[in-house]
Amino acid sequence: MRVVSMEEQGRKNPFQESFERLRARRWEVSRTSAKERVEKLRKLRRAVVERREALYQAIHADFRKPAAEVETSEMLLVLLELDHAIKHLAKWMKPRKVGTPMLLAGTRSEVRYEAKGVVLIIAPWNYPFQLTLSPLVAAVAAGNCVMVKPSEKTPHTSAFIAQLVRDVFDPSEVTVVEGGAQESQALLELPFDHFFFTGGPRVGRKVMEAAAKHLAGVTLELGGKSPAVVDEHADVKAAAERIAFGKFLNGGQTCVAPDYVLVHASKEEEFLAKVRETLERFYGKTEEARKATPDFCRMVDDAQFARVNGLLERTVASGVRVVTGGVVDASSRYIAPTVLADVKPEAPIMEEEIFGPVLPVLRYQRTEEAIQHIRAGTKPLAMYIFSQDKAAVDRLVSETSAGGTCVNTTVVHLTNADLPFGGIGESGVGNYHGEYGFRTFSHERAVLRQGPIAFLQTFFPPYTDKAKKMQRMASRLFE
Repeated sequence: MRVVSMEEQGRKNPFQESFERLRARRWEVSRTSAKERVEKLRKLRRAVVERREALYQAIHADFRKPAAEVETSEMLLVLLELDHAIKHLAKWMKPRKVGTPMLLAGTRSEVRYEAKGVVLIIAPWNYPFQLTLSPLVAAVAAGNCVMVKPSEKTPHTSAFIAQLVRDVFDPSEVTVVEGGAQESQALLELPFDHFFFTGGPRVGRKVMEAAAKHLAGVTLELGGKSPAVVDEHADVKAAAERIAFGKFLNGGQTCVAPDYVLVHASKEEEFLAKVRETLERFYGKTEEARKATPDFCRMVDDAQFARVNGLLERTVASGVRVVTGGVVDASSRYIAPTVLADVKPEAPIMEEEIFGPVLPVLRYQRTEEAIQHIRAGTKPLAMYIFSQDKAAVDRLVSETSAGGTCVNTTVVHLTNADLPFGGIGESGVGNYHGEYGFRTFSHERAVLRQGPIAFLQTFFPPYTDKAKKMQRMASRLFE
């Protein structure tokens, strides 16, 4: 069924007025200096730090995320992004001089970075603060006016962000829209200059379609089944600890979480034993202790609980081995940290990105098998390789594709603001963080300046014999 737009229904878009207010300021904001933009970022930083405790409470109220995880995976990453932009923004904004070919002797060329204009950021629920504020930092640094849409699945955090933005920014520069799917649909009908979306491929396609209607730029941060490979040369203890951390952080609701593990058959049982020991150390030795720990968060809502639990039930019924976990409680949306062994590629848990605390482990015999399995799926947002063999690592990197890759660790690559963060194919379009985020929200404008000496008139008509001879001579310089 085709969705009928508000324009077709003859109704006014509820956010048209807010959009026009942003558009009225976009040229003034785009001409601000590095000093002015840095001051805005510093004001935002001060406000974030002052409200640390309130942020802990908001995210805990939404899905019982521990304060320590809020600090490291939400607060810290935003502060790193702010500090990096504050330190380097003046340099990023400077026009970049480029070379001059012989044919254009007498000219000077440069690339200037100009704001795209009015941009839309639609944020997800899994890291509701970090994945809203990090792109906002980049958009503000680039001199844009911004409309921000936090996720309705985390209403307490959404309200926190809305108040934070109201207190820091003029509403004609940055505005927050709260609400659900209906509000998002209304926003997608407006002619933003750039659409930035973090979420799943299904909605990502709708965002890309909306951007196409306006011939606007688009950045899609999506996800996918990110593999971890543990080969016969791996440090198994370190692999087990780091994979468990990356997988069960945030209750498994992480776009770059290791979605499944491909382990060499010679290391399988050792790996499973070490993962089980790690989970006992992280969250408690018994199922009762793990359920009671304050260090493990819950599924964000009933729909997410039902989806992940359904995948788990179908997979267990298919005959896989439950190494640890498998316990659930619908009343608290709890799914225990779970590890599954003897998993086949056709198992239900392998049908889609899990986005929950269930880790399937598949064994392989030859590196070619692991490579072919990864290639057979969609391109993942992340890939993790555990091996002490450099040649094996290089082969896995060169013969697969992923948005980003870590060797002998997981998930921490996104904390380096000097690395681009983004996907490829089904896992995303474009990237951001640090200077990459500044460029995402900027237009690279080519500027050529003609000096007093110019040879262009050589190519003016009429095309006399002399002119033709000069043109041929110019061409032959490049033969």
